[in-house]
Amino acid sequence: MDQKTTMENLARAAYEKGGFNGVWLYAEKGEIISKGAFGWVDAESTLPMREDSIFEMASVTKMFTATAVMLLVREGKLGLDDAYTKYFPDYPYEGVTIRHLLTHTSGMPDFDVEELVGPVLDEENRIPANSEIIDLILKTGEDAACAPGETFEYTDVGYMLLANAVEKVSGMKFEDFMKKNVFEPAGMKDSGIYHTRRDGSPSDRFTRNMVLEDGKLVPSDLSEHTRSYVVGSDGMNGCDYLYTTVFDMLAWDKALREETVLTREEQNIMYAPMPLNNGDIAGADEDNDGYGFGWCFKTEPESGLIVRHAGGMPGLETWFERFVDADKVLVIMNCHDVEDARVFESFWDGMEAVVRGEEPEPVVCIEDLTIKDPDKSKWESFCGKYEHPEDEGFVIDEVFEKDGELWAKAIIDDDDYYEQGDFSFRLYPIGENEFGRKGGFLKVKFGDGHLKYDDFICKKL
Repeated sequence: MDQKTTMENLARAAYEKGGFNGVWLYAEKGEIISKGAFGWVDAESTLPMREDSIFEMASVTKMFTATAVMLLVREGKLGLDDAYTKYFPDYPYEGVTIRHLLTHTSGMPDFDVEELVGPVLDEENRIPANSEIIDLILKTGEDAACAPGETFEYTDVGYMLLANAVEKVSGMKFEDFMKKNVFEPAGMKDSGIYHTRRDGSPSDRFTRNMVLEDGKLVPSDLSEHTRSYVVGSDGMNGCDYLYTTVFDMLAWDKALREETVLTREEQNIMYAPMPLNNGDIAGADEDNDGYGFGWCFKTEPESGLIVRHAGGMPGLETWFERFVDADKVLVIMNCHDVEDARVFESFWDGMEAVVRGEEPEPVVCIEDLTIKDPDKSKWESFCGKYEHPEDEGFVIDEVFEKDGELWAKAIIDDDDYYEQGDFSFRLYPIGENEFGRKGGFLKVKFGDGHLKYDDFICKKL
């Protein structure tokens, strides 16, 4: 298999089917095998995507914040098992250590970042600074969800707190500490911690994260659905706001292999399992063996140790994956909402297959799966109002025909979705009485007087 051509074909197909707008890079033993760029930097499609375009990395930033912590542990300025209140006595949750924050095992409430920062933006017309995060937490008045070490609950807030600790014990602004102690030694010449909604973009190489709104691409900081979160959180640190290129991420891999910034022993500590109080491993699931310090990790029989992290913001998906034993690295950056989630997932799965020497499945969209000339004789019987599953944030309210196709109206009341309220979408026939949705993986199957989706069976009213 020609990995270079295969990856290029996957990326091109994903771009043409509306599921990828960005850059990728794959390297083995430090040598680039495949790289490229498709799409546009801006919503107006005036600035072509470049291989060295600069992307916000979202939660991929966490591995760098954890690196800063490890450097300060090396100097004796921080202790992994120090209580966070040692450095910030006003922090309201007792017994939480630096280690707990690194591994998302603090037992803090599952804070909604938008609910923390949104009121400051909306009521005071300003973007709060990361130094305000404890005050914002205190204003909620929320008790701890559980004791430290009881559960794994992924949270951005823990890494915001860590960034403040880095600033306090180093005596440097977080942005400056990262530049001097991490990015410059690693040779990451185009990388930095930036706050582009607050301060502006340093150059037109910086991509705009774009969301779909009423069928059009809109920068996420201008969208009515995402502005409060995206702009309101732009003063935070630690959890996001690394901006970098695929080439700098390759330089980061090299710096780790050559122990330029962190020793191998320090890296191994970051990749080590974190046992919960009951003995389970923090972050272990069907995809990962656990979550260390800013890294997910797993071991595969053929590839050995793999460490990685994804990043996501409205209109943004990023991925950085290091095959530690096999000496490979994969970077993917995408800055558009995808029109069809199947496209991006099949593209991503295909890239992962190529890395492992496997032939990838084709990139597919809902149109590829749609039955041609379907039997529409039953469609009228599917139309009507349906009961709602109790306490669900996404419900199908009604099914109707429009222009010879079947459509559904859904109601959203769930903070996990950007858009709230009613919206309609086409149902694509993909099987006998079974339909799919373009915007996601939802499957709807009709029966006698009911429809089924997810694990719900909803009667026709």
